[in-house]
Amino acid sequence: MATSVQAGMALIPRSPFVEGYGVPTKQFLRSAMGSELLVACRGARTSMSVAPASKNREVVKSSKGGQSETVRVGVLGASGYTGSEIIRLLATHPVFKVTMMTADRKAGQSLASVFPHLATQDLPNMVAVKDADFSQVDAVFCCLPHGTTQEIIAALPDYLKVVDLSADFRLRNTKTYEEWYNGPHRAPKLQTEAVYGLTELYRDEIRAARLVANPGCYPTSIQLPLIPLLKAGLIEKDNIIINANSGVSGAGRSAKEANLYTEICEGIHAYGITRHRHVPEIEQGLADTVGSDVTISFTPNLMPMSRGMMSTMFVEMQQGVTVDVLRNHLVERFSDDEFVVVLEKGIAPHTRHVRGSNYCLMNVFEDRIPGRAIIISVIDNLVKGASGQALQNLNLMMGCPEEAGLLQQPMFP
Repeated sequence: MATSVQAGMALIPRSPFVEGYGVPTKQFLRSAMGSELLVACRGARTSMSVAPASKNREVVKSSKGGQSETVRVGVLGASGYTGSEIIRLLATHPVFKVTMMTADRKAGQSLASVFPHLATQDLPNMVAVKDADFSQVDAVFCCLPHGTTQEIIAALPDYLKVVDLSADFRLRNTKTYEEWYNGPHRAPKLQTEAVYGLTELYRDEIRAARLVANPGCYPTSIQLPLIPLLKAGLIEKDNIIINANSGVSGAGRSAKEANLYTEICEGIHAYGITRHRHVPEIEQGLADTVGSDVTISFTPNLMPMSRGMMSTMFVEMQQGVTVDVLRNHLVERFSDDEFVVVLEKGIAPHTRHVRGSNYCLMNVFEDRIPGRAIIISVIDNLVKGASGQALQNLNLMMGCPEEAGLLQQPMFP
């Protein structure tokens, strides 16, 4: 028997521990670890085990002994942090296989020469974008810097599924993009096609999309708790104050004086005060929810750690609403979601408890100011805040299990 997890996909356990249909995805997948499963993905039925794959190659065998349908994946910008993180996550994916990688400054080199921690993977050498053969891929992760992505994606074949990790397609209003990113939008027609990829909130739209704009790290950690609470009318849209902290990897891998060890260690500092580029992205999502403009107070801080993000949100509750009502609503809203977890009452989320994983931990606390609440959420900025959510989105776009390649548990200590 099978438990239907999403449209076009079913997981059919060969062991008898699951009875009947309708088992929640989170409960089923945790129970299924170590069991042999029959996976239906993109019309192909294959046998697999719910366990990490040894290498990034065709690891899924059909029940008749042949190879399953493989989704060929290209990674543009493989020499950056988000590109390498996608490749790390794909090492355990049962269907996706990396067949093309680009890195203009590292063209001709192996990924192992740039990222030795991925030396065990069976991967092609990197090439320049201009030399990439897109006929050899079915889908693309675009991990290039903002401002460079629009023209490249616009030139890709129309049949390719694309998840863009830059900011180039997140803002629907191209004038807003030009204001905050200091340059013209070079693919305005393509912008109208892009779907915003906050997975847990926009699954249906993502499944049907050809181009998904992967959210920024701060917007992910902030919108996941705030949008459901605003949608339910439990908090006010005004006077939202957010203080957020990020690891240095959020600034990318390029050499910058401000990111040198001696500039970062033994201290923290605020940056982008009132002008951080994630502000319009956050305000766009909140405004869509309430149907009117929203203005937030947002201050990001750079922390002396490699990865991790914590967003602390101070909100005003609607009349008669309590902190318990907020927390219970989030518990119910995310009860069937694997990657968003509301902690037990009174437990504060820690960034160390999501390191290397696609999880978002959150909780709600009562403020000392009457009528206000404090919401804390934590993510790994490189995984749920970037590459993990990108993989989650492509899984949906290709009709594969949403959790495929993403069930690695956090690394601690």
